[in-house]
Amino acid sequence: MRELNAVTLGGLRAVEAVARLGSLAAAADEMAVTVGAVSQRVQRVEAQLGTPLFHRGPKGLTPTQLGGEVAARLTRAMTELATAVRVARRGGDDRTLTVSVAPVLAEKWLVWRLQDFNMAHPDVRIRVDASITLVDPNATDVDVCLRVGRGGWPDVRAEKLLDHRVFPVCSPVLAERLAGPADLARVPIIRDTGNMFTWDTWLAPNGLDSSILGEGPSFSDGALCLDAAIAGQGVFLAWETVASNALRTGSLVAPFPGRYPTGHAYWFVTGRDIRKPRRIAAFEAWLRDELRRDVGADAP
Repeated sequence: MRELNAVTLGGLRAVEAVARLGSLAAAADEMAVTVGAVSQRVQRVEAQLGTPLFHRGPKGLTPTQLGGEVAARLTRAMTELATAVRVARRGGDDRTLTVSVAPVLAEKWLVWRLQDFNMAHPDVRIRVDASITLVDPNATDVDVCLRVGRGGWPDVRAEKLLDHRVFPVCSPVLAERLAGPADLARVPIIRDTGNMFTWDTWLAPNGLDSSILGEGPSFSDGALCLDAAIAGQGVFLAWETVASNALRTGSLVAPFPGRYPTGHAYWFVTGRDIRKPRRIAAFEAWLRDELRRDVGADAP
């Protein structure tokens, strides 16, 4: 390994991150440094090796053929280093299970049920990492990611949990003003500006479109939208999982029948080549059972 004395490890990490993520900005965000620092590290490695690893163009850096080959090997090596760090942090303790999940799903669904998992599996410690960032379980200390999307993410194993469906919810008082879907034109509509779908997902099967909808508050977070609906500020097009607790307690109601798929799904995501130890298998089985009981029989 004497060859490593000729280059900086931080520089190699920068080369790998830029090639894998596709931009200096994304690499800088992952490495928690400035874009300029990443650029300088890449240039330094190229100078130390005596050969360019990237083409420079108007759209940024793209790996040369040699750079692509080097980056692929670096990714495998960095994955092993990340695994070593994860093991060291845990002190060899395999009882901790780190789960990455969107904050709204963690806050409105997962945390309300974790006590049941803890009682069933007292030897497993759950650590929740609530983040909207698509974490790479191959290169971090995250064991499992719960994602909502269309799937097809590269370099991970994504197993479908169930289809993602939505439907309108509102406070019981506001529901008294809604005799049918067309009445949505007469009440405030709560909008989630970060949604992956539109109101037409639910309106179209009911012979309507979003042009009938009036004004209402907008939020960039689904949890805030749900809280606004509970407060009586309007009707919100909610996820089944996110709204389930509020429906159960009666703080929200579903004024109309019909829950429609968005084209997305819930996914259980692990590292591509990571074996599924007992704690991960136990969490997946429990999660599927909970979703089946809570949402419906379409959970596989």
